Amino acid sequence: MKRSIAIALALLAAPCLHAEAADRWQFRIGAHLVNPTSDNGTLAGGALSSDLGGDFKPTFSLEYYLTPHLGIDVLAALPFKHELKLNGVKAAEVKHLPPTVSLNWHFIPDGKFNPFVGVGLNYTRFFSIDEYGPLEGSRLTLDDSFGLAARVGVDIAINPRWAITLDARWMDIDTDVKVDGVRVGTVNIDPFAFGVAAAYRF
Repeated sequence: MKRSIAIALALLAAPCLHAEAADRWQFRIGAHLVNPTSDNGTLAGGALSSDLGGDFKPTFSLEYYLTPHLGIDVLAALPFKHELKLNGVKAAEVKHLPPTVSLNWHFIPDGKFNPFVGVGLNYTRFFSIDEYGPLEGSRLTLDDSFGLAARVGVDIAINPRWAITLDARWMDIDTDVKVDGVRVGTVNIDPFAFGVAAAYRF
């Protein structure tokens, strides 16, 4: 008798456990505007002021929910392309990839509006640099960057599977700048990224 009851309870619990396990992932596809801070610092001992422009590109993220409230999120994107100006003159174009891992806290996981905050780490790689104007004929390099990242946003539920995600991210991105192998200073990018995405829970 006891064995029959145990089997019955296990059969009743199985769908719930399966649903819980099946709903631990959320995939998002959307786009972000990366907007570097307006004053990126000076180079060459203060002789050159640097300014890095913004860009808008598709982004993708995958979040795994450790609990209904706590999730680990990995952000990826197509390469962002920025224009670098020195003393107001276009000097280079550079691409970068900013993969970011965040630990997110979701306040109302079962609500239609589910706000969240997150903290994490960002790695930024710079590549495909083209020099113009004052840097034409020189070789510009930007070192890779590791830094903290923060995030705030909200999931707006459409149904149990689909939602719209609105978020804002901040990333600590600082890169050492070299011209023909000689370090000339540091550019403090520290961008805000504003995004919208379609989210699917599975």
